[in-house]
Amino acid sequence: MSNRSQIKWKAKLHEIIYEADTRAGKIFDGVLLIFIVASILLVMLESVSALNEKYHDFFNIAEWVITILFSIEYIGRVIVVKRPLTYIFSFYGVVDLLSTIPKYLSLIFVGTHALVALRALRLMRIFRILKLARFVKESNTLMRAMRQSRAKISVFLFFIIILAVILGTVMYLVEANQNSGFTSIPTSVYWSIVTLTTVGYGDIAPVTAVGQFIASIIMILGYGIIAIPTGIVTAEYVKKEKIHLNTQSCQKCNTARHSDDANFCYKCGHNLHLDQ
Repeated sequence: MSNRSQIKWKAKLHEIIYEADTRAGKIFDGVLLIFIVASILLVMLESVSALNEKYHDFFNIAEWVITILFSIEYIGRVIVVKRPLTYIFSFYGVVDLLSTIPKYLSLIFVGTHALVALRALRLMRIFRILKLARFVKESNTLMRAMRQSRAKISVFLFFIIILAVILGTVMYLVEANQNSGFTSIPTSVYWSIVTLTTVGYGDIAPVTAVGQFIASIIMILGYGIIAIPTGIVTAEYVKKEKIHLNTQSCQKCNTARHSDDANFCYKCGHNLHLDQ
């Protein structure tokens, strides 16, 4: 096979595997999602003792078939990109690897087979296939809002940690000698976190009047605290952003999210089209 033919073959295979704009790409991703769902269902059914005893051989063979297909797919994704490490260490690359190796690890280590449930993460590829504006828009807007909010939320969480430590220490001083479960400051901080988040396990509870009063204040604070990060993300969520429906991925650097009318990769300048 000539060098030119090999380049053309890899480019065509890249279009099928990495893009959902073409008919072949949609079919490939559709079949891939069917196998992902089937694999997840197999793991779920296998965890049922009665079904596993009766259909163990079938489950095992089916899972091996799916694992081998995923292995071939993973190798294909690696060889068709010009910079394989870009894909291997990308989010989807790590997910694809983690969803493929558990079955092989189960031959060496007991209990790792259940990790194939990680394949559920690969279902996120459905947004590329559907390519419906409302799904793409909402997912992109949510991701953007979370990225823009991470600094504010980090500061907020740091403040909550400080508050939990202070409140836990105060409760320890108030309840330490009352046999109410506040046996140490770390335990008391654990209680303050549980109370602030309104979880309320009930394994530790104050018995003194002062402790109950402080607990009441913490519970009321908890409702307000839950609303703050929601408000931060919501404020960013309502901001407008141009949505691109182009699913083309650069064969050279594997960069996605190109403009709808893009001819070249905005990151490395590689030609995105086969016929140019």
